[in-house]
Amino acid sequence: MWKAEDTPSTAMAAPMSWRRLVQSVYTPAVAGVFTRISDRLFRTRDRRGGSSVLLLAPLLAEADPAPRRVSRPTGSAGAQGTDGLCTHFRWMAEHVPAFRVPGTHIHILTSPDQFYQAMKARIKTAQRRVVMASLYLGTGQLEQELVDCMEEALQRSQDNIHAPDLKVNILLDYTRGSRGQINSRTMLLPLLQRFTSQMRVSLYHTPDLRGLLRLLVPQRFNETIGVQHIKVYLFDDSVIISGANLSDSYFTNRQDRYVLLENCREVADFFSDLVEAVGDISLQLQPDDSVTMLEGMVHPYKGNRQDFSVVARKRIMEVVNAAHVRQQLMSQPEDSEDEGMSEGEDDTWVFPLVQMKPLGIQVDEQVTQRLLTDAGPDSTVFLTSGYFNLTRAYMRLVLGAGASYRILTASPEVNGFFGAKGVAGAIPAAYIHIARQFYNQVCRLGQQERVHLHEYHRSQWTFHAKGLWYYLQGQDRPCLTLIGSPNFGYRSVHRDLEAQIAIVTENEELQSQLQEEQETLYRRSTEVSGSTFEQPDRHVQLWVKLVTPLIKNFF
Repeated sequence: MWKAEDTPSTAMAAPMSWRRLVQSVYTPAVAGVFTRISDRLFRTRDRRGGSSVLLLAPLLAEADPAPRRVSRPTGSAGAQGTDGLCTHFRWMAEHVPAFRVPGTHIHILTSPDQFYQAMKARIKTAQRRVVMASLYLGTGQLEQELVDCMEEALQRSQDNIHAPDLKVNILLDYTRGSRGQINSRTMLLPLLQRFTSQMRVSLYHTPDLRGLLRLLVPQRFNETIGVQHIKVYLFDDSVIISGANLSDSYFTNRQDRYVLLENCREVADFFSDLVEAVGDISLQLQPDDSVTMLEGMVHPYKGNRQDFSVVARKRIMEVVNAAHVRQQLMSQPEDSEDEGMSEGEDDTWVFPLVQMKPLGIQVDEQVTQRLLTDAGPDSTVFLTSGYFNLTRAYMRLVLGAGASYRILTASPEVNGFFGAKGVAGAIPAAYIHIARQFYNQVCRLGQQERVHLHEYHRSQWTFHAKGLWYYLQGQDRPCLTLIGSPNFGYRSVHRDLEAQIAIVTENEELQSQLQEEQETLYRRSTEVSGSTFEQPDRHVQLWVKLVTPLIKNFF
């Protein structure tokens, strides 16, 4: 997530804060020395577990350069009114694949149980492929039932000699999926051992966790360096794009967002190819619980860092570029901007957005910045993140643009780290501090009428929803949504592998579904005011304020 200087506050406006001073002299070479000194200091005290102080090294060594000023291009959506969606969003097709689908094939799921039941039902009936990409697979009863569904489907495929073999492809993060003695790997090993020829389990390992850092950072914290964060669940020609992981809380009482694209083969093919490409550069889980790399691939932490990124970027961009060219060739050359976006039932466009900055891929960041840049006074943007921590570039665009913003984030009690032990227990308080800094900046700029901050409340639930809904002037339903894994924060932009989709639609029923989804989430919220931060439970201790820069970057 973003750096200390990304936070708009009076303290941060000082000519040379202590954080800037440290970063000005804290070079990568000094980072190596710091790591070695830290190792010596803390080896005796915490020989087995390591020390979280080591996380300072990668944090301070990576200064977030000030983004270039982005001016709104002439003829942008914010300047032209509501003369057709094509005028506003056709530019996306110049940068990413554009899949035209019927809006009636897209369904907004609204609850964890609906998400869970949709996956189980489609796994059971899958004929050709099941593709699942997530941060990790949990180890509880609900997760075991998912595994049982895959086993049932694989066995049925083996028993039916007239049906093609069902292939199951699973992509998880190596660090999170390997944590503990019982973990994602042990959950999947029985399937891999029984259906070796039909099953693939890939474990992505960030190239930034290597050398001494990999040896010294404790297991509980190693995922903070970077992870596979894409959430895609695909069954034959249908796909669910979400921000939810494969874990029991995401199936019961952790609110997220989920969209089901039913019978959208081209979209499903794209995400199947994307997951396969990331899998190719990942460690391959073997039936004996060992891991290997595919022949010809660079090892993520034993091989050369630059070589890995070059090979990985080439493999992944092959998928993106091939789909982009294919869609451009299929588009109608006689289409003009005056004809609108739709032909017949294909009244909706789906744009896949990929962000993998450790590998040199930043498509989602570029498109998101353009969207926020184009959001003019005639637009309203509802933006949500379970961990509200905008990057400096996104923050500047929100505070400097003309659009109205309604930003929804987690209240402290629905933050996923609420009640956690150790340093992690301070994370909700750190986000209170971040929210207060943002709110104070809004007030200093006199933007209270345009930018509103809301907090989600729900007893015994946690909040993990992310994305945005885009309303054009005079419209009571959104015409665009972003939905997927990114949080709009530093980690999403700089550290992790992310993917989401932009859905642009003229289908009124789908627009109504999006409106209902947005209104339902905001209905459980209260608007933040100055008095919010004066409440006793919003007091933030000084030490939490001091470690907030760490939390911004790693959580």
